[in-house]
Amino acid sequence: MYKKEQYLYTNEKNVKVIIRNYEKKDFKELIQIQKESFPPPFPSDLWWNEEQLTNHVTLFSEGALCAEINGVLAGSITGLLVDFDPEHPKHTWEEITDNGYIKTHKKNGNTLYIVDICIRPSYRKLDLGKLLMQSMYETVIQLKLSRLLGGGRMPGYHKFSEEMKPDVYIEKVVKGELRDPVISFLLRCGRTPLVLVPGYLEDEESCHYGLLMEWKNPFHSSH
Repeated sequence: MYKKEQYLYTNEKNVKVIIRNYEKKDFKELIQIQKESFPPPFPSDLWWNEEQLTNHVTLFSEGALCAEINGVLAGSITGLLVDFDPEHPKHTWEEITDNGYIKTHKKNGNTLYIVDICIRPSYRKLDLGKLLMQSMYETVIQLKLSRLLGGGRMPGYHKFSEEMKPDVYIEKVVKGELRDPVISFLLRCGRTPLVLVPGYLEDEESCHYGLLMEWKNPFHSSH
């Protein structure tokens, strides 16, 4: 089981955050966080349901973490283990995560794959997303995995899709010439771009693209 306590600084005061595994008693609040974090046009059928959350805590509880502040859940991150082959990197979110049900979880997989991360809008100035991602890096090290991997939405792309190809957009975001709400955040968390995937997720803002981004375990012998 995972549990970490840390102080984050905001509005000239320190706020105590607990990162822990989420459990069945948290499901109702976790679903509410999804609704707040991914409002329309994000498809509502992609919000968590109880069956998916049950699978998360039973199939791979190490990959089901939440952030709690003063007894209130402020965000969550979810992962599963997969066997990732860098020679054949392309896939869709639905294929690799079993549409969020994670029945594709491989007990002896070499890679921790991020299914989802979401932070309540009212808590977003705290850098909780970064803290949750770092907690998953610690899980990668603890389980002696090769890497953490996940596909990032690129919701800023639709504003530029008529004037530049997605790879040019990503190049500009990586250089810091443009800012993307998700990709820029993942870069700040220490993730590096791997490959652009068309049709990764049904997501109009990203023009259905996703950017696979990884964090390699610095202690793993494969690197």
